[in-house]
Order: sequence, then C-alpha cells, then structure tokens
Amino acid sequence: MRESSSDLTQRIAGFVRSASGTTPEDATDRKFWFGLSGAVMDALAEDWAETTKAYNATRQQHYLSAEFLMGRALLNNLTNLELEDEVAAAVRESGHELSDVLEAENDAALGNGGLGRLAACFLDSCATQNYPVTGYGLLYRYGLFKQTFDNGFQAEEPDAWREDGYPFTIRRDNEQRIVRFDDMTVRATPYDMPITGYGTDNVGTLRLWKAEPMAEFDYDAFNSQRFTDAIVERESVMDICRVLYPNDTTYAGKVLRVRQQYFFVSASLQQMIDNFLAHHEDLRDFAKYNCIQLNDTHPVLAIPELMRLLLDDHGMSWDDAWKVTCETFAYTNHTVLAEALEQWNVTIFQQLFYRVWEITQEIDRRFREHMAQLGLDQGRIDYMAPVSNGNVHMAWIACYAAYSINGVAALHTEIIKAETLKEWHELWPEKFNNKTNGVTPRRWLKMCNPRLASLLTRLSGSDAWVTELDELKKLRHFAEDDAVMEELMDIKAANKADFARWILERDGVEVDPNSIFDTQIKRLHEYKRQLLNALYILDLYYRVKQGEQVPARTFIFGAKAAPGYIRAKAIIKFINEIANLVNNDAEVSKTLRVVFVENYNVSPAEHIIPASDVSEQISTAGKEASGTSNMKFMMNGALTLGTLDGANVEIVDSVGEDNAYIFGAKVEELPELKAHYNPQALYETVPGLKRAIDALVDGTLNDNGSGWFHDLRGSLLDGNGWETPDVYYVLGDFESYRETRDRMAEDYADKLAWARKCWINICESGRFSSDRTINDYAREVWKLDPSPIH
Repeated sequence: MRESSSDLTQRIAGFVRSASGTTPEDATDRKFWFGLSGAVMDALAEDWAETTKAYNATRQQHYLSAEFLMGRALLNNLTNLELEDEVAAAVRESGHELSDVLEAENDAALGNGGLGRLAACFLDSCATQNYPVTGYGLLYRYGLFKQTFDNGFQAEEPDAWREDGYPFTIRRDNEQRIVRFDDMTVRATPYDMPITGYGTDNVGTLRLWKAEPMAEFDYDAFNSQRFTDAIVERESVMDICRVLYPNDTTYAGKVLRVRQQYFFVSASLQQMIDNFLAHHEDLRDFAKYNCIQLNDTHPVLAIPELMRLLLDDHGMSWDDAWKVTCETFAYTNHTVLAEALEQWNVTIFQQLFYRVWEITQEIDRRFREHMAQLGLDQGRIDYMAPVSNGNVHMAWIACYAAYSINGVAALHTEIIKAETLKEWHELWPEKFNNKTNGVTPRRWLKMCNPRLASLLTRLSGSDAWVTELDELKKLRHFAEDDAVMEELMDIKAANKADFARWILERDGVEVDPNSIFDTQIKRLHEYKRQLLNALYILDLYYRVKQGEQVPARTFIFGAKAAPGYIRAKAIIKFINEIANLVNNDAEVSKTLRVVFVENYNVSPAEHIIPASDVSEQISTAGKEASGTSNMKFMMNGALTLGTLDGANVEIVDSVGEDNAYIFGAKVEELPELKAHYNPQALYETVPGLKRAIDALVDGTLNDNGSGWFHDLRGSLLDGNGWETPDVYYVLGDFESYRETRDRMAEDYADKLAWARKCWINICESGRFSSDRTINDYAREVWKLDPSPIH
C-alpha cells in the first residue's frame, strides 16, 4: 500500500464506495471500516499468496488450538505494515477519523482468555520472524458469549461478531475437506485470516474451519411440509461451530465438545497430508517436513486421527504410522491440576467415531504392554494408561506420543515434572522442557500505548526494540533521570485520563484519574482469587467508613465466568454488589471506586493496561501455569502485586523484589500450612476479615435470594459441610495481602520513586516477548528455520 497520499486516499475511497454503496463522506464508520479493511486485504494479497507457497514447500509447523483470541485486526495490520500515520491522514481526507473507524470493528470472538491470547501472540511473532507456521482452529459463529450485567448477575448473550461479514477472513471453497462421524458427515470449509508480521513482507495464516452440511437444504422435505425435517440435520452440523466451549455440565455438552475437537483436527490433518503428498512421495517422511504443536489437550484427538489417516487412507503399517506420529507431535501443558486435564467417557468415542475408538484402544493396549516390559507395577500402569476407569485421558495420550512436553513458566514446568506429570517425567525426562510464555510488543506496547512507545523510540534512537525487546535493557539507566521519570508519569496520567473518558462513555462510570488504578483482569476462576481482592476492598470500605485516611484508589475488574460455573458467577455478583455499596456511598466514593468492565476482551484490555498502576496477579501459589496479563502490565509500567506463582517468579527475578510487591505463602510452604489449616480461627482473629466475610450474609450485600453469598461464605469457612474449606487459601493469605497492598498504596505517594520502579519493569520486559518464546520453540522443539519471501 506504499503510494502517494492522494493515490492512497483514492484507493481507500474506492473500496469504501464498493463496501457502502455511497460516498466515503456519507459512509458510516462501520461501512468505512469494511472498505478500509478491504483495501488492507488487497494490499496483502500478493505477499500472502507468495508466503503460503513458500511455506508449503519447506519444513513447517502447525499450531493446533481450540481458541485464538485475536482482538481487532485493522489497527494491528496497519501497525505491522507501518502504515498507521499515512492511512490516518487518508481517512481524514475522506471526512472520518481513524480512531472512530477502528472502534467500529468487532473483536473476533475466537477465544476466551490467556490460552487463546497466547496463541494469537505466537502467530504474530511467527510472522514477524518469518517462521513457516500456520495456526488451525474453529470459525465460531458466536465465540464464547457477550457478557452483560443484570442486577449485578452475569448474563450471557450471543456475540454475533461476524453476522454482517468480516473482511479479514477469506473463504476457500476449493480447499474443503470432508469429516466423517458415525452419525453424520460434515463439510469442513476453511476461512483463512492473514497474520502480518512487523518489518517483513511475510504474511502467515490462521486457518479457521467452518462446519457445513453436505447438502445445504432438504428441498423435498420442505415441499412436503416437513419443515423441521428440512433443517434439523443442517442445524446439528452448524452446532459444531456455533459457540466456543459449549457448556459441558451435561452429557450432550460433552459430546458436542468432542465433536468440535475431532472436526477441526481431522480437517487440518487431511490438509497437511494432501500438501505433503503434493511435494513428496513417501508419507514415512511426513515428520521431516511437518511438526504439530498441541496447545493444551483440546487438539489431542489429532494423535489417533493421524494414525487413522495413515493406516486406513494411506495403507501404512502400525509401526510406521506410530513412528511418524511420535516424531510429529509436541504438547504444551497449561495446568498444574492433574484432575483438570481433559478426559472423556469412552461411550462418547464409541458413539462418534468407532474407528478412532479402536485405534485409541490399540494405543492403550500397546502402552500397557510397553510399560509392563519396563517393569512398572500394575497400579502405576492403570493410572498412566490412555484408557482407564471408563475414560479416555487426553493428556496421557499426548504424553505418550509427543516427542516434546513443555510447561509455560519455569515454576510451572518444575511442578508438572514433580507432580502433575511426575510419572511421565520419571520415564522420559528428555521429553520435558520449559517455554515461558510471552506477549507481542507490537499489540501490547507499540499499538496500545503509543505515548510510551514514542518515548522508548526517542530514547533508544530507533524503534529496533519493537522486534528486539531486550534492547530496552539499555535504557535502564534513565531510571535515575528525573526529567524522564516525570515524563513517564505524565504519560501514565494521560493514559489514565483516556481510560476515564472511555469508561464513562462505555459504561457510564466516573473514576478519578488521579487515584491509583489497581487492576485485575483475567478469566474468573476461584484459583485466580478475585474473591481475595473483593474481600480486601470490602475491608477497606469499612476502614474508610470508620475515618481511616487511605490513598485514593480505583479498583478495576474485567472477567467472564463460564456459564455453568456458579461459584465464579457468584463472585462476579459479589464484586458488583461491593461496587454498588462503595460507589453509592457519599463519603467513601470520594476516595474509592470499583469498576467492573462489562464484556471484557482484548479491546477493553488495550484501554485498561496502559492506564493501570498496579497489576493484581494473586493466584494461589502453584496454581497459575504462567499468566500473560502480568507480562502486558509489566511492559506498560504497572507494578506486579502478586504471589510467587507462574511467570511472576521470573518477573521478580528480572526486576528484583524492590520493584514488585510480593505476598503470601510460597508453593513449597503450602502443604505444611494446609496440614494444620483452620480458616475458622483466621476468620475470628485476622484484622478486617470477619466483618468482610459476614457482609455476605448479614444484609449488607444482596444476592437477590439466590443463596450464592451463603455458599461463598461457607466455601471459605466450613466447606458447606461437603467440601474442603478454603481450597485456594484465601483467608490464609489475607493478612499478608492486606499489609502488602496497604504498603503499595502508601509508596505511590512518592511519585519519582514509583516511576523508577515502573521504568525498571518496562526495561526488563524483553524476557517476556513472544518473539523470544517463539525463537526458543523454533530452535529447540520445532527445528525450524526462517523462510523470508524477499
């Protein structure tokens, strides 16, 4: 799209006219977005085609993931193509502002949380570094869900993100595949999304499969007035891609999840094999040219499915097929909880794809035979077997077949070696490695925080840091330059003022930009301990009511709870009730504010993170695999307040304990602490705790008769008589959390000292660039070389 200003304006105008059917000046911002997006796609087309051709002819890596939380595409592409300023001027000539046009884009609803956002950052880094990598997932019609609050309760609505079209995906009818279940045959139609790299002509691909019926419509049934019969099969096929993570609290929900997983891995593998055979002859060489990364257990069905394709469709022997399979797959583990690893009842496999079930049984039989030959006792064999107790254990299949098993932070990897996957590590320690997660500095610094990016470029003398984030280490000495530190705080103040305007316009909430912005944004789960955060805010409310003087603070939350996760939804209601209490109190609201950002996803994060002063990373030690919001906050100069969990450990290692706020029990201390744990005694003795917990049931807060707040209180104190109380050590860590958070707020008063801490975090964030992570994968796991097209 490199051309003169007038030519660029005219070209964009032509695409807008085509998309809107009117003049650029009269087009709505939404229609202008369609036209401008079309112009960007046109500019990418030749390089995209050339990149795809080059990648297909070399060794390549395939990244299988159930979710890719991409965020908005237009600004990301303009940033990577270094066209933002030129396009902004051209848009202005057409009577619009680029910022308004960008806001008209819907977030691609293809992901949920850290897992999906990690996958998106990885694709960005692969493209930027010219690695031949393709992502594969599902084209969800509605994605997760659109979150609204109804009287403080989470309500879920469909997120129709692409109902009126989405220019950043291209339908490829000529590359359809057929996926066969025992009860239906489905057409898999690929929709390709271009992944631009920064400072390169290479354009990678995210291939998203859409499930479509073999016959669009039963015309005869309709004409016979059997209207329901005419559409029932079509709708059951469309269910496969309707939503991300359908509620699996029922058997039917579990069947649909497994159907989703098989659908996208089968279509992806068929494409890989077809491409291989177009360039090579002997499928026994498949692993020389292809490696497949399994992002968590969702795509593990690819292992028995590759075996099926090699055995049944291509006539390979079991031994040859198994050798290819074991040399092809690598597995990323994302949890320390063995009980959280996916397992499915064998009846689901028997119902959906009996042949895949037979192959899974044979993998299980050979595994058991292999382990017996190694001398393992029967109990251990039964525990590790791919099929046991009527369930298929997806992680165990991955651990057996994959040549690489990695964790996603140093602490997480040590935990899975010592606990979660201990039995596997004892057998095959050489398979295990660590790949600490990362985030892309293009989206999470250059794009979302242009003021800070401009300062870094000016002080560096170039923007080399955008692709070599470790370059920022060279700027660490500016921490002693008061003028630079004052400029840093001015940037933060401007970002906070921007957020205050944005949240007022979006959600009608007023906040004080001069207060401390203290933020926790992540998926709502008990182990992430939003409940601990909420209890502290409630305690602080009572302290202010009693006349205690505290620094002004705005507490920012963003989180969705899975529709079937009632306790997580109760915590959302609890936080919203605290917000009502605090924000409507004439006195307390002068000092404290609570904001729960509705329908949190990537785009709100881009407003929240640059404005935040404090990053809440407060999971129970040993429960968070890595986290990636901690890295985004660090990169933007927010200080980590958290436990020594996940990547927090490496953040503190990089910046030093003086430049973070660490509290709570460590992972190695928890077993002993929990052996003698008495939450009831803490409730009675720890300052501030009793009245905060009692507020759940004493009429201070209203759960509208749901009983959810009684359940929350019981979960902490007595387990409601049927579960272990306070599993996530909320009360155990409360006193340390309270002291650390109070100290952090007092420290904020010394603005220069605070700025120095922020600056050190920014300058040390290179370790957490996804460019570094991908380079490690490419070198150590994928054995991949860059393939620049020019």
